[in-house]
Amino acid sequence: MSAIQAYVRTTAPRGRETERVGPFLATYSPGTPHPMLNYAIPDDGAQPTAAEIAALTAAYRRRDLLPRLEYFTDVAPDLEKLLVGAGYELERRVPLMTCAPAARVDRPAPAGIRLRVPESDDDLRRMRAAQSTAFGEPAEISDDEVQQLKAGGRHLLAEADGGVVGSGVVGGGVALEIVDGTTEIAGIAVLEPYRGRGIAAALTARLTREVHEAGAHTAFLTPGDLGIGHVYARVGYRPAGECVHLSLR
Repeated sequence: MSAIQAYVRTTAPRGRETERVGPFLATYSPGTPHPMLNYAIPDDGAQPTAAEIAALTAAYRRRDLLPRLEYFTDVAPDLEKLLVGAGYELERRVPLMTCAPAARVDRPAPAGIRLRVPESDDDLRRMRAAQSTAFGEPAEISDDEVQQLKAGGRHLLAEADGGVVGSGVVGGGVALEIVDGTTEIAGIAVLEPYRGRGIAAALTARLTREVHEAGAHTAFLTPGDLGIGHVYARVGYRPAGECVHLSLR
């Protein structure tokens, strides 16, 4: 678990401003107040004082951001109680699932669906729009966001056959960079009319195979709910812990 938290501590700051506040690494994404892009990560074994928690809160308040943390509970088992005592509230508990090469199960794309790497800015825009729509977020994708997508990760889109070329993107996902043999699979999303056909499983299996073949010994992901967790289990992912999100409103 410590290796996975170290991975997040290394990769989350990419493209963000950071600040060390006591036993926390605070990250801030310029240009957006989105809480999922602005959060702090604790050191392993963190047991902050009340003053250190107050300093972290103040660091986010100064930027008009929601004070917020995301971390794996096993690496800082005493922290949640301390944060709640300081007024923070639990947003949610998210399961952590991992997959080793020997456990991976390949799943082909269902009939009528093609998986492919985005080949243009337009592909990336359509893929990200489909993901955003599936997650209940605005589908308008800026040029800056497209450029950020191009900057890193292995992207994979799902496209329905039979439509106008480039117009049938129904989902996508990404495998982030590999660091010390660990990588994260993220953003697996499929438009609602296409769910239940095995597309998410196929996206996950393909991305997982690619990172294993590229040298990763551990791929991990954090499913948003138990339903999608069952999908990941079908391609070899197994529960390995939990991630908590806490914030102070």
